[in-house]
Amino acid sequence: MAKLERRRLFESGPEVSNLCLGTMMFGDQTDEAESARILDAYFEAGGNFIDTADTYAKGESEKILGRLLKGRSGDCFLATKVGNPVPEIADDGGLAPERILRAADLSLERLDRTTIDLYYLHLDDDRVPLDEIISTLGRLIGEGKVRHWGFSNFRPWKIAEMIRICDKLGVARPVAAQPYYHMLNRVVETDYIPACRHFGIGIVSYSPLARGVLTGKYRGGAPEGSRGARGDARILETEFFPRTIELANQAADHAEQSGRSPVALALNWVLANDAVSSVLIGPRTLSQVEAYISAVNTDYTAADEEFLSGLCATGHTPVPGHNDPRYPIDGRRTPFGSKAGG
Repeated sequence: MAKLERRRLFESGPEVSNLCLGTMMFGDQTDEAESARILDAYFEAGGNFIDTADTYAKGESEKILGRLLKGRSGDCFLATKVGNPVPEIADDGGLAPERILRAADLSLERLDRTTIDLYYLHLDDDRVPLDEIISTLGRLIGEGKVRHWGFSNFRPWKIAEMIRICDKLGVARPVAAQPYYHMLNRVVETDYIPACRHFGIGIVSYSPLARGVLTGKYRGGAPEGSRGARGDARILETEFFPRTIELANQAADHAEQSGRSPVALALNWVLANDAVSSVLIGPRTLSQVEAYISAVNTDYTAADEEFLSGLCATGHTPVPGHNDPRYPIDGRRTPFGSKAGG
């Protein structure tokens, strides 16, 4: 089997595999037996970076990992997240200090560990001052429950603010960020990635295949069982636009004309950015993780970079004026209630 390359997660930090094994499917569409096979194949290829979240499969992902990783704490760098609702806490999620502390204890219990290697803030919470959130993370680090922390789905300007607050409070700075990033959504190249590069924050980007659009499977419409066919809310909000699919199919054609898979070029396009430490994958089956591992070992050339990066301008998506409705732009506020235009 092909082997995975390792990269420094952040300056002076641990070396992690360039594919981070996301386990969102564990306990949901992937049962424990198949999860074990996926983990075995990943470790056999030299993988050592596992990603989960307390909300995945309502906590089952963490529980499965707790059982399957028993005895492997020394050779596995494990990340989980906090912020979304979980069954054991009767609220709507968020980052209130007492909630972070409770969620961390629950994650440690489910994972059967004493320490979380990397604890992500899964999403922002404007209801709670950043000082309180960061102070709480500092407490968890001081208690030995968390080694490092990071964030996902935050506005770029808050990266600098989090650094400022960490330095003011004497709390360790964030070491990793998890943005949404692929060749047809380059919005984070404007401010998010430059900020992370400036502050030495490693990037572990997610959805390199644009929720499946970059695999080329939508050439003849939405195949049965696909996210597009199911009417998945997130793909409809972010990727399922005629222009995006048209360009994705051009990328797939470019790959296949040279005897390579669309998945291979999509993964390697993201990894070619020197700010990216690892790319998050989310296999549902053993065959899928094997395909990912094989794909990332495929050649990637300057000609590929020129063609693929030419499909979508840096800082943009292929759809003019499109913004993810889950993260609305709120830079305009008036007495009339107007927040956006266009």
